[in-house]
Amino acid sequence: MKFIDLSAQQQRIKNRIATRIQAVLTHGQYIMGPEVKELEERLAEYVGVTQAIGCASGTDALLLALLAYNIGPGDVIFTTPFTFIATTEVVSLLGATPIFVDIDPQTFNLDPDKLDLAILALKSNDPTIYPLPKTLSFELSALSPRGIIAVDLFGLPADYDRIKAIAKKNGLFVIEDAAQSFGAEYYGKKACALSEMTCTSFFPAKPLGGYGDGGMCFTNDDQLAQKLHSLRNHGQGGHKYENIRIGINGRLDTLQAAILLAKFEIFPEEIELRQQVAQCYSQLLSARSARLPQEVFSLGRQSRPAGRSELSFELSVPHVPTGLQSAWAQYSLLTRDEAQRSLLQAKLKEAGIPTAIYYPKPLHLQTAFAFLGYKEGDFPISEDCAKRIFSLPMHPYLKPEDQERIVKVLERLAP
Repeated sequence: MKFIDLSAQQQRIKNRIATRIQAVLTHGQYIMGPEVKELEERLAEYVGVTQAIGCASGTDALLLALLAYNIGPGDVIFTTPFTFIATTEVVSLLGATPIFVDIDPQTFNLDPDKLDLAILALKSNDPTIYPLPKTLSFELSALSPRGIIAVDLFGLPADYDRIKAIAKKNGLFVIEDAAQSFGAEYYGKKACALSEMTCTSFFPAKPLGGYGDGGMCFTNDDQLAQKLHSLRNHGQGGHKYENIRIGINGRLDTLQAAILLAKFEIFPEEIELRQQVAQCYSQLLSARSARLPQEVFSLGRQSRPAGRSELSFELSVPHVPTGLQSAWAQYSLLTRDEAQRSLLQAKLKEAGIPTAIYYPKPLHLQTAFAFLGYKEGDFPISEDCAKRIFSLPMHPYLKPEDQERIVKVLERLAP
């Protein structure tokens, strides 16, 4: 069994992919060929925005977005510690300061209430209100809050109504990190159209993935779009050898655009198939949980009735708020504790079923961000989830009988 089965998809559309690739080989425009513009136009229309700017990776998309906002030393970007490093890496690369905000325990996305506190703490220069970077305490008063990067973790959009309201109140911009959520919906709007700037990824494992790296920025702001076009191509101006700003080599390869165009033809159907796979998982696992003794959980501890077996456990299935649709980049469960996660993963591995942990260590505890001086306990929900979360195989072509097999392995561990 595969964790993500890209070969099943390839078999379905291999002729379309071959035709698209051959067209690129025939015209020979390997850099910024016509397929790049075609992909930008089609995805902008799908998402519901006016501008889409293809680039070399999801990381570059985030970097370009921050460059378009002129982010640099002295600026602060608020974001979550429970995500892949790219979200925050780009902030530090530009010399700006990331300030972390803990997550909602149900959605795993940035918690608006804690975001409010973090902004207040910075403006008040008071880390007793909310944890702030410790090693920068003497400089905090000189920092300028500029923006928020909200991550749509595992494909579920963050709480943009509340996040954008907080941003407006404080004069901040919002970037939607939709690396995992292309194809998701938020109260009738598509992901990648939920803020003034959105960044997504076409890494092969993403809901819409290429056969290499790729990314895209989305916006309705023509001026930002114009800057992004320049920034992705070495700060180019009116012609190839006019450079009006410092940019990067962040162009999307024509071959990747061609492959993505072939994949996009079946993408809406694949999003629907992902919904069916997720629904099947949740139904099977909820039925399993109903057969087990119920257990009460609270952050950092478990309440276990007297005499309960140590093997007794309850898996928490993903929560999708009413009005939202996840793209289901991952299907992630929470176990009772780290020990039970290890047990479950070991038993599934014995049965030939792969699993993964997204993410085993929050960013504030990573060596790369030690210079911020955060410590264990600063963001307890992220830390707790990191110890208990793991993901099951998830892709549009996962068969119900394979899902039943996965759940049966879990059932065999029940007392």
